[in-house]
Amino acid sequence: MNDASASRMEAACSLLAESERRFLLYQLVEHRDANIEDVVTGIAAWELDVRPAEIDKETRQRVYVSLVHNHLPRLADYDIIEYDLRSGDIVLTDGFEEIKPLLEQFKQTEAEPEIRELPPL
Repeated sequence: MNDASASRMEAACSLLAESERRFLLYQLVEHRDANIEDVVTGIAAWELDVRPAEIDKETRQRVYVSLVHNHLPRLADYDIIEYDLRSGDIVLTDGFEEIKPLLEQFKQTEAEPEIRELPPL
């Protein structure tokens, strides 16, 4: 494996090491695009193992800030997603195909059975 391939693999593993990023990508795979408010709700529900209606304002705000200031920019920098904060739209890009096999492997080891049972990516 050359240095460029190793570097890309390390970057992909680093990106997918964060559960919020993986949960975001699992949601996007289902629909190919999403709105940030829906993604925030989905991630918070998965993290806390509660129904979306049970998520309080502070938790939503924490997940939103984490996405906007960390996860969305990192995924966009690696051309995996595009997002527009004004509209709230998030879409997968062609760059997702490069990490898709690795994300599928991560999915099979997730603690939450409902994630492992999702259809193949």
